[in-house]
Amino acid sequence: MTSNTLTDREALYCLCHVPGFGGVTIRGLKDTFGTCLSAWTASPQELRKSGVLTERRAEVFLESRKYESVWRKEFAGLAQKNIRVIAECDPDYPTRFLPYKDRPAALFVKGSLPENEVPSVAIVGARACTEYGKEAAGFYAGELANAGVNIISGMAAGVDGYAHRGAIERGKPTYAVLGCGVNVCYPRENYKIFHAMEENGGILSEFVPGTRPAAMNFPMRNRIISALADAVIIIEAREKSGSLITADFALEQGKEVFALPGRANDPLSGGCNRLIQGGANMLLSPSDVLEFLGMKYERKLTIHKFSQNRLAKNENLVYASVDSRPRYLEEIAALCGLSVTECMEALLKLELAGLVFGTGNQYYKKAE
Repeated sequence: MTSNTLTDREALYCLCHVPGFGGVTIRGLKDTFGTCLSAWTASPQELRKSGVLTERRAEVFLESRKYESVWRKEFAGLAQKNIRVIAECDPDYPTRFLPYKDRPAALFVKGSLPENEVPSVAIVGARACTEYGKEAAGFYAGELANAGVNIISGMAAGVDGYAHRGAIERGKPTYAVLGCGVNVCYPRENYKIFHAMEENGGILSEFVPGTRPAAMNFPMRNRIISALADAVIIIEAREKSGSLITADFALEQGKEVFALPGRANDPLSGGCNRLIQGGANMLLSPSDVLEFLGMKYERKLTIHKFSQNRLAKNENLVYASVDSRPRYLEEIAALCGLSVTECMEALLKLELAGLVFGTGNQYYKKAE
């Protein structure tokens, strides 16, 4: 039984609860009936006549109305949990979403949303990533965040979590798009970064608070990750992985895609290597992304994590082939006798150690 005191914002919250209702359906109902309140309170006859819903979906919708009082009580308690509801008509709804028909009808947010005028980059990749992937995710996120770029990811285990950490460790904001409610920390291993983002950055979801993680939710949230970003970076991905779904959404949305190359025989690099083969940008330095964004890369040297004496064999070979003047990647590979892929991996580790840095366009030099 619906109430005469129901507000339009409460009606939107109720619509978001209806099983199978996403932004397209809710927007269709609102456009047809004028407001969310009118859509929520429409009679069965009006619903059938509108043709917006199939008969089965209309039955599910009408059946859901019996939970109105429960959902209104939930809605009333959101502010106490520091959860905001951002509707499409609100001024702080991300303008980056507006070109897309499948944009969320509402967002649930803890913390803040990325500012529309600040460049943003999404970093995603394998959950079961290697040390190479962890280091790369943290390094690129930290360097881009230091340059003034907002870092977006999905707070999943592996690459996502290390990307968030890379920004957090620099004291910069980072934003997580969840495949569950914003009051559900998943996976639990990321609870520290979850709480850190509430203070510096934000957590957002199109799923109502309390929604548990479900496999079908994660591909859906990937389109939001890519939509919020000006460019998407893929770090370690198998040839069939969720990260490639994000890359596909990015390409459909007209976003630039960068992929970190890896060994040809490494399954965790198969997806990235295929993306590069298909025309994605090869990621070799933070400057590659910053140049696309029209920003300058000013490398801030950090204390060396280890000395030259502790470098592994390949890193030693590469370091000995790098000069104080910039050298091209293929020239370095030829000098040290390694493949280009092996050389790139060694260069990344040397960059992380603060021993070399990229000057752009695949040129590298020793740190002074």
